Amino acid sequence: MEKKERKIMVAVDESQESMYALSWCITNLVSDTNKLVLLYVKPPSAFYSLDAAGYIFSNDVIDAMEKYSMHLVNSVMERAEATCRNLKATNVNMERVVGVGDAKDVICSVAKKLEADTLVMGSHGYGFFKRAILGSVSDHCAKHAECPVVIVKHP
Repeated sequence: MEKKERKIMVAVDESQESMYALSWCITNLVSDTNKLVLLYVKPPSAFYSLDAAGYIFSNDVIDAMEKYSMHLVNSVMERAEATCRNLKATNVNMERVVGVGDAKDVICSVAKKLEADTLVMGSHGYGFFKRAILGSVSDHCAKHAECPVVIVKHP
């Protein structure tokens, strides 16, 4: 009987918590029969052409901001791939996915669209009050994602 390739999606960002969750995932969930999807969510572009005071940004400023954003995406993805290599996960089928928007909504919609079997995310470990004010992406995904969600807390 042939084993079906399972898709494990890991939400990664600039934080140590997300890289720890990726490490945990590789160590505990990933095998050669899995597809590992690394998802990074860029915030929506807040600099269309006017800033908060109503000044028009030049195209050079907008281009520089977009270039920095892409540099950040590549930096995070390279760090995630280095984590995979360091943990000897070189035979794993890996895919990079970049979304744009509110992280909690994008993560849930991409997990559904790609038909992820499992979603793995890190937790920043915010307390009750900070979570109430800032919201929690992992809490939202645990409640709204259509696949099982593993939330990995950094020790």
